[in-house]
Amino acid sequence: MLNNYLQECLYFTANRLSRVMTKMAEDEFAVSGLSPTSAFLLMAVYEKDGISQKELGELLHLQPSTMTRLIEKLIIKGLLTSRIDGRLSLISATEKGKALEGTIHECWMSLRKRYTTLLGEKEGDELSLHLFTVSDRLENKE
Repeated sequence: MLNNYLQECLYFTANRLSRVMTKMAEDEFAVSGLSPTSAFLLMAVYEKDGISQKELGELLHLQPSTMTRLIEKLIIKGLLTSRIDGRLSLISATEKGKALEGTIHECWMSLRKRYTTLLGEKEGDELSLHLFTVSDRLENKE
């Protein structure tokens, strides 16, 4: 009976998937010396230099306090800079941070290859898109 509860519980199943994917991502991003979340934050900064901390938080679905801690750690490592423009904190990559772009991309591709090898490319892509859509719905964004 418990097995049925666990299999049919979105909370349990989503957390199980999160633990599995977190372990895979941490393994693949270890080469970069960054956590997966820090690497994705840098990827967002590469995409839009001078992005606001608020916009980064919204993009990555992270609370302001979490964003502040992540950014501070990356500033201490010399990978990011922050400058104040009015009420906004604008985030940019340093040269040292920009130098990691290729490594981060390779880590991301290795992670993608790892799960698509297990799931298949089509199923991996469909699952990712479906989970993104469901997350938006559960956050009442639609």
